Amino acid sequence: MKIILACGGTGGHIYPAIAIANTVRAHNPNAKILFVGSTRGLENDIVAKAGYDITHIDMYGLNRKNPFANIKTAYYFLASKKKGKKLIESFKPDIVIGTGGYQCYPPLYAAAKAGVPCAVHESNSIPGVAVRMVEKHVDRIYTNFPDVEKKLSCKEKVLRVGNPLVSENIVKADGCVREKLQIPENIKYIVLSFGGSRGAAPINEHVVDFLGKYAKESPDTLFVHATGKGGYAASVEKAKACGAYYLPNVRIFDYIYDMPLWEAAADIVICRAGAMTISEMALGEKACIFIPSPYVAENHQYKNAKVLSDADAGALIEEKDLCAETLKKQIDEIRFGKGVAENMRKNIKSFAVKNAAESIFKDMQELMNRELMKLIKREDEAK
Repeated sequence: MKIILACGGTGGHIYPAIAIANTVRAHNPNAKILFVGSTRGLENDIVAKAGYDITHIDMYGLNRKNPFANIKTAYYFLASKKKGKKLIESFKPDIVIGTGGYQCYPPLYAAAKAGVPCAVHESNSIPGVAVRMVEKHVDRIYTNFPDVEKKLSCKEKVLRVGNPLVSENIVKADGCVREKLQIPENIKYIVLSFGGSRGAAPINEHVVDFLGKYAKESPDTLFVHATGKGGYAASVEKAKACGAYYLPNVRIFDYIYDMPLWEAAADIVICRAGAMTISEMALGEKACIFIPSPYVAENHQYKNAKVLSDADAGALIEEKDLCAETLKKQIDEIRFGKGVAENMRKNIKSFAVKNAAESIFKDMQELMNRELMKLIKREDEAK
């Protein structure tokens, strides 16, 4: 089995591809797997650490602020189609899978033109540019959120599988988790907050402000915040200035290495609204306050969070509305509102689809077998 996995840009595109690759390798250790990404993306480091080979086809998105910059975009787009064709001819894959980012287009388009089975995965609630570019060419469109097919023209190609995660080993909250985390007996409630692995300055600022103003009022609640390594020093300085740093029920980390344990123990999670984060929260059945990043393509995190908010599966606070007071109001509503937390946990569970990578692997085999049967039929007809 020979497979090309195309992805790029963000971890939300890269890690699902790695999850698929790991599943393929688990079923077929001799499978030849090649990643396609850009020369400048995170995928180079992440894919290498995962133990896979990567080749490069650079693409650039449209620059709406500077139209002249799109001359370069057009050049790379035309060159990428030739590189995609050359890659398909040289590697001769049995199937090509894209998981997001402009780098998906060249190999998927070339595969479709060459008659090679191909599919694209959309992890967000709104189809991205890459998916819309290839939906007419691919054989299958894998989705994470429900109802995404309503926003696509090729609805018959859609198969909802969930979001492939590198690990779906969700830790369950119990006494052992509390013991491992050294949570004091007087703590009855835990609020966990973070802005992603690298942190988010606005979330750091307002969470620390919240802790300084309100954490002292709730001695039975443990507030745990991860700042990201780049924001740790400034956050600690602010926490010391407002007194939050010295409170026994406040813990501020630069990075949480045992995050699955803290996620299991948490009663409320304050986080961004990327597809991977939402998938993890859904699998863990967590009551969440989502603060979507306004700096991502097509504002897709807000759209993700809005879908959950409309389904009473999570609370939504836009970054422009974020402050200590809005955080306190939302935390109190979830904690003390009758049935609010239970309802959120029940509803977010409906967004969890387990074993996504396995479902994709199974469908990949069907797509390859279908193409093989077509080839046999054509040969028989030729005779």
